[in-house]
Amino acid sequence: MRSRSTPREILLVRHGESVANVASMEAERSGSQRLDVTSREADVPLSEQGEQQADAVGRWLRDLDPDDTPLAVWSSPYLRAHDTARRALRAAGIDLQVRLDERLRDRDLGVFDRLSTAGIKALEPDEAERRAWHGKFYHRPGGGESWTDLAARVRAFLADLESLADPPERVLITCHDAVIMTFRYVCEGLTEEEVLALARDRPVGNASLTLLRRDGSDPLALAGSWHAVLTQADDHLTGDAAEHTDEPGSSDV
Repeated sequence: MRSRSTPREILLVRHGESVANVASMEAERSGSQRLDVTSREADVPLSEQGEQQADAVGRWLRDLDPDDTPLAVWSSPYLRAHDTARRALRAAGIDLQVRLDERLRDRDLGVFDRLSTAGIKALEPDEAERRAWHGKFYHRPGGGESWTDLAARVRAFLADLESLADPPERVLITCHDAVIMTFRYVCEGLTEEEVLALARDRPVGNASLTLLRRDGSDPLALAGSWHAVLTQADDHLTGDAAEHTDEPGSSDV
């Protein structure tokens, strides 16, 4: 009787550069209080640079050894992540269905949505003060989510992945910077201080790769049972038409 498979590798890919990432950088440079975006969060598209980055991810996947190729793909339902997955798979020549899961969506910023750093301080001073007191890991902006809310989503997703009748051993997930950091927090058993230091010192770049590999086979030992093989790798963007970009997403607030 064949032994039951279990997920052994999770390849986390941040979406390519989006038009909101570009707007965020411009707002920070100019001191504007609001980001110049016209789409709701779920419908923000990739920029032209982001499309090239997604294609570069696909070429990286294409060059993998067959034994290292993902066997299943999940994505955030947000357009920028879903399009990154679709473009990457097309460029790689990999015929896999992209499954959407709302638990992989970006962090909901609530009243901070579409506000720059200057905008948060000027327009939401009480929330900014609460954030300073609680710290961004536990702070939940009005109508939004904390990082601990993301952790609950990630834990639920991993539990469902484990409970599949025949879980794929190698999984590709396209999502968002804060979600990727939260996967590391949960899977590697990091502390609040450790994950926030990682997010501060080495932001998750657009279309970068983070590969988590499982150490053991205990399906209950999620926390601390994985280690990072790749962290925010972006060599596949070097020397390509796609350039490295690390525009901040929700992990900076």
